[in-house]
Amino acid sequence: MKMVKLVVCIVLVVLGIGARCSTVAATDCNPIQLSPCATAILSSTTPSETCCGKIKEQRSCLCNYINNPRLQKFINTPNARKVAATCGTPFPIC
Repeated sequence: MKMVKLVVCIVLVVLGIGARCSTVAATDCNPIQLSPCATAILSSTTPSETCCGKIKEQRSCLCNYINNPRLQKFINTPNARKVAATCGTPFPIC
């Protein structure tokens, strides 16, 4: 399980280099911020409180991630939608 999390973090770091942006709400859009959710997204486990907090913080950035071809395969998945719903954060329609 630790290896899966490490691999996801490395992928997010590599892919996230070009995905940093700023939104009107001044949120620092950085997909690496969602790394606490990697286990829940990849294995369908219950997301942690840390994961839910990060999804709420990054909610305004999700459309940017979904529209990024390098990130959408991780973000725009049934498991990611399930994690967002479990955290009480509606998944955006982009």
